[in-house]
This record gives sequence, structure tokens and C-alpha cells, in this order.
Amino acid sequence: MSVSSGVTPESLKAALVERLEATHVDIVDLSGGCGQMFEAIIVSPHFTKKTTLARHRLVNNTLKGEIAAIHAWTPKCFTPDEYVKKMGGGA
Repeated sequence: MSVSSGVTPESLKAALVERLEATHVDIVDLSGGCGQMFEAIIVSPHFTKKTTLARHRLVNNTLKGEIAAIHAWTPKCFTPDEYVKKMGGGA
């Protein structure tokens, strides 16, 4: 029997939108629903002019309490412009 961490994709998304003004958040629970392993795509203007490491640190500090309750967390962080380019839009 698995034990839930109490952390959900919805609660992580809400925290990122509120705390980092994320414009797009896509979170996948890779743990089969027990809330122990998440992968995320996070788009925020707060990532502008930050290295990948600085972006991850910002996200990890923002979600410090939530991350402490789970086993694995893999964020992929993009600025709005980077995300548009990644998705094939823009000039």
C-alpha cells in the first residue's frame, strides 16, 4: 500500500502560479498517483536572464515545503519567449 505525500499536481501548479507568476505549468505525476515523483514544465517571466541552475534553485526555494514531502522532482524551466520557440511558435 502506497502512502500519499499530500502533494498533488494541482497544488504544485497553484503554488507556482501564485509565487512565481507562472504563465504555463504542466505537471505530471510519475509515481502512479501516490504523489512521490513529479516532472514539471514551468514557464515564468521570473526566469529571464537566469541560468538553468538559477532557475532550478528559484523553483526549489519557492516549493521548499512541497519538495521536502516528495521523493523526486524534475523541473524544466522556460521564459515565455523560450517556450513559444520550443513549441514552434513565434518568429
